[in-house]
Amino acid sequence: MNDADRRTKLMQLASGAVFLAIVVGVSLVESNSSNGDSGGDAESIDGAAEVNRSLSGIPQDEMALGEPSAPVELVEFGDLQCPVCKGYAEEILPPIIENQVKNGEVKIDFRNFTIIGPQSVDAGAAGLAAGAQERGWNFVELFYRNQGAENSGFADDAFLEAIAKGAGVDDLAKWNEDRKLFRAKVEETSQEAQRLGFNGTPSFAIEGPGTQGLEPIGTPESTGALEEAIEDAG
Repeated sequence: MNDADRRTKLMQLASGAVFLAIVVGVSLVESNSSNGDSGGDAESIDGAAEVNRSLSGIPQDEMALGEPSAPVELVEFGDLQCPVCKGYAEEILPPIIENQVKNGEVKIDFRNFTIIGPQSVDAGAAGLAAGAQERGWNFVELFYRNQGAENSGFADDAFLEAIAKGAGVDDLAKWNEDRKLFRAKVEETSQEAQRLGFNGTPSFAIEGPGTQGLEPIGTPESTGALEEAIEDAG
């Protein structure tokens, strides 16, 4: 595939982003409206066993999920307070993790792009601190499952610690110290996302033998579109 064809393909992959954001956002709003207060409660963290079971046996290195030697790296730039990111975590990415990640074809690296509010930085740093104990993806997935309303104040210390415990972080004292240090890393990856031209979350970039470095692909609208991007990059 020549460069012009690749640019066309990347534009096609990103073309559904706005539509999907609207659809996922509306569905989540409707779900939250029908279920009442469905998240953000430090006293009631749901889904920990399921999250930990689904990720069991998959290598984790900081915030990278998958075999370190995987030929393709898919990078997700997300904000843990973002409801559309929650939708991706629950609907779009699981088949990629179950197939291409577990098969060693791709690894997924989560990088913070904090665009919603101050607690996004707190949450992102807490996720990185969990990643330092190889539980970063457990933290991210569990956070999304228990996500409260944007900028409602739900992501306080009590909530973040409850998520860390549920995610299987063993050394909470170290986690508490590390999350203070990782705030700078959160800012760094947010700036990286901006340099790549992103202005919303989740946004994706990909790197592999078939790319010219890390190439932005925007917000592919389906699992199939991400699978196509992975195949092209390999």
